[in-house]
Amino acid sequence: MNLEEFKKKSEEEIALAQKEVDDVKDENSLNLFKGKFLGKNSNLTSFFASMKTVPNEEKKDFGILLTNLKTKLNAFFQKKEEELKQIALNHRLEKERVDITLPGYQKELGSKHPFYAIVDDVTDFFLGLGYDVAEGPDVESDENNFELMNIPKDHPARDMQDSFSIDETTILRSHTSCVQARVMAVAKGQGPIKVICPGKVYRRDNDATHSHQFGQIEGLVISEDATFANLLETLTLLLRHLFGDKREVRFRPSFFPFTEPSVEADISCFECNGKGCSLCKHTGWIEILGSGMVNPNVLRLNGFDDKKYKGFAFGIGIDRVAMLKYGIDDIKRFYANDVNFIDQFRKE
Repeated sequence: MNLEEFKKKSEEEIALAQKEVDDVKDENSLNLFKGKFLGKNSNLTSFFASMKTVPNEEKKDFGILLTNLKTKLNAFFQKKEEELKQIALNHRLEKERVDITLPGYQKELGSKHPFYAIVDDVTDFFLGLGYDVAEGPDVESDENNFELMNIPKDHPARDMQDSFSIDETTILRSHTSCVQARVMAVAKGQGPIKVICPGKVYRRDNDATHSHQFGQIEGLVISEDATFANLLETLTLLLRHLFGDKREVRFRPSFFPFTEPSVEADISCFECNGKGCSLCKHTGWIEILGSGMVNPNVLRLNGFDDKKYKGFAFGIGIDRVAMLKYGIDDIKRFYANDVNFIDQFRKE
């Protein structure tokens, strides 16, 4: 093949490729085009093979024409390939189009339930004072719940804790004092003990401020030098931690079978600052918790020498503190699984 013949064939090949590439509409037909004009059985391959028959003086010009032919054929292929890719992309974007005028999806963090907010707050406070945290089962023996707390079967205090019986010797615990009994059993009469016992308890109560299920945090300290003054100072610090440093705290004599002497703690009303309002029943004071020195009978019943050891105990209602602190009007809100109620306590 001489130079003029190749030049003509090259122009014909380019014209044919130009015509056929315009008819390419998809990836399959593009591959057929590539095989026909650039593949191993194409005219281009044959042209390269014929280089050996070209006279030496024409090889340079023949090579230039051949390179230009290959470049133009590649250009046809690449241009069409890019066009098909863009068409496919446009189709995909249209199919997966997102309406940016719609509001976005946002996952919000939940908020801590007010019940557990009080548990965590009080627990952190007592951990800072060197107390341990103890827990026990909700289903308890009558012995741990009552007998070891100086409440025998004929004691009138049982009427104040009308409990749910499982059988003759097993009940749903009516207070977390039974956890104290378990702690003392493990100690085997050896102090010191500094522990708080948070948990749910069960009594047959039902009104706006009482529920058959509620929470308590009880505390127990047993040592050789525990005093009534230690108890009063501990409770004063706790109540001011919960309700503010400006709260006045007073203690009134009371009765509990597991403590002697016993006192109840009140704080000055934070709604009226002691002037009298509906919250404090116009007394200026709000009752918060009960406490006292551990009754010597309780020490003896639980294996401690009441001549060597003394102690004090206290109990605070988790739901009651939360209701007062957050202004909650009905204890049943704690157990209604109402997300809107819980969201009120989110810390932004």
